[in-house]
Parts: sequence; structure tokens; C-alpha cells
Amino acid sequence: MFFSIDPSDGVAIYDQIVRQVKFAIAEGTLRPGQLLPSVRQLSQQLAINPNTIGRAYQQLQADEVIATLRGRGLTVCAGATERCRELRRTLIAERLRFALAEALHGGLPAAEIRAMVETELDGLAGTVPTVASPPERAVPP
Repeated sequence: MFFSIDPSDGVAIYDQIVRQVKFAIAEGTLRPGQLLPSVRQLSQQLAINPNTIGRAYQQLQADEVIATLRGRGLTVCAGATERCRELRRTLIAERLRFALAEALHGGLPAAEIRAMVETELDGLAGTVPTVASPPERAVPP
């Protein structure tokens, strides 16, 4: 699993980690029983404060997505896959609802909004990496 953290995203870094773990579980990249990287490993990998990783892991435990496996670390809970799929659907639906409400509030007709959504979706098809995709390497100019 590859994390993609964007400090300028407007979403708290710990929340980006929480979402990406949930999306990885929903997608099947992380499976029940699979161990997650330790707080130390992940903080070094992402160059993020360990407290931020710890906070993300605490939230995931509170959401019953991961659990402590004594002496081994944190593991994905049984039943987390379907729970994460539902959470993913809910989050995306909320974000879409917000964007659609803004478009309607701006006076765009529904038919024009549908056409915009189709155009943007077609333009993004195959170009957006998933949580399972390796990070792109920057090519020096």
C-alpha cells in the first residue's frame, strides 16, 4: 500500500491516512488479518510526526477497522472490508453532494451538470492512481 499525503490538501494529515487505509481495505489492498506498518515505520516512510500516525491509528481502532494483535502490531479487523466499502461510498456521496449543490446554487441547469460530470469522468478515466498504485517517481527536468 502506498500513501499519498498532501499537506496543502485542506484535509488533516491524520485524516488523509485514515481515509487511505479505509480505501485500501475497501479496495482489497489491505485484507483482514494483514499487519499495518508500525507507527515508527510509517512516520519514517512518510516523514511525518509519529504522533500524527498514532492519531490516525487510534481513529481507525475507534472505527473498528484495525485492532491490536498482542505482541505483533496492528492488524485489519475481520469484517472491516464491507464496513470500509460503506464508509467509502458515504464519504464520496457526501463530497459529490456538496459539489453538485454548489453547481445548482450557482445556477447551472441539471443537464449541464450531468454533461460536466461525464466529461470530467471520461477525462480522468485511467489517469488517477488508486491506493494500490505505486507513487510516481519525479523525473528531474
